[in-house]
Amino acid sequence: MSHRNARLTVHGRRLLVERVGAGRPVAHVATEMGISRTTAHKWIRRWRTEGEAGLHDRSSRPLTTPHRTAPTVEAQACQQRQIRKLGPARLGPVLGLPASTTHRILTRHGLNRLAHLDRPTGQVIRRYERDRPGELIHVDVKKLGRIPDGGGHKVLGRQAGRARRSNVGFDYVHSAVDDHSRLAYSEIHPDEKADTCAAFLRRAAAFFVASGIDRIERVLTDNAWPYRKSFAWRQALADLGAAGKLTRAYRPQTNDKVERFNRTLLDESAHLRPYTSNTERTEALADFLHTYNHHRCHTALGGKPPISRVNNAPGQYN
Repeated sequence: MSHRNARLTVHGRRLLVERVGAGRPVAHVATEMGISRTTAHKWIRRWRTEGEAGLHDRSSRPLTTPHRTAPTVEAQACQQRQIRKLGPARLGPVLGLPASTTHRILTRHGLNRLAHLDRPTGQVIRRYERDRPGELIHVDVKKLGRIPDGGGHKVLGRQAGRARRSNVGFDYVHSAVDDHSRLAYSEIHPDEKADTCAAFLRRAAAFFVASGIDRIERVLTDNAWPYRKSFAWRQALADLGAAGKLTRAYRPQTNDKVERFNRTLLDESAHLRPYTSNTERTEALADFLHTYNHHRCHTALGGKPPISRVNNAPGQYN
């Protein structure tokens, strides 16, 4: 997977090949694209040798790892973890290993979190996940206080910010997350009325189609009135050929994929830095979504971005 500051994506490498193939000097094309001639020659050489496949990233995993813990020791660590439920700090001395090595072994085998184990049997219990993209879409709305021009309390201080916040109102971040791939789509609106929710769903469906998810089968929401009672929402579902599903009352955990996405959105976009205007924060959303879908390593996906699951080609869009 390319690091997030890499100059060239797979698309950029194709442009490099096309421009050089048109007869332009490699040095000139490299300068235009902000890379060194050495890097440009590397991708040209790989393309000539391997074709389209040569433009994709190669795994950085070494061919051999001579200092890796022996398989028999790893098996013993996994067995003791499942039987005794000990953490790395207590399990390490039993095996004669450092706690850090024991932790890496448990992580490698998916045993690093006791919450993912069935306590009586020690068997790994995977969180539920749909089998294919589009089978279930999670939808939710997150309310954010608007930022007055010039900044709020994070820029001006709490007292000054509180005085300026009177009557500024709220933004409503509408988000849709695919259960299987975690691919996400968000928009910011001034309300969460039925027509707004229905129009958002239609645009979210168009985004998913453009990303490779051909059909939405079910849409999961909370029990807010626009999702339960409105004709506009039911019509949007009917037009998409999708079934609506509501969470259990007072159980937001049922809609966990989008609830977790909301927290990431707050940490890595809305609350990432002090914004001096509401427009500035709104404009940051598009960059966050691109990074989240195409570059951000997702722990539930084995360190790959959501788009890799949609296209079944890990690293293709990094």
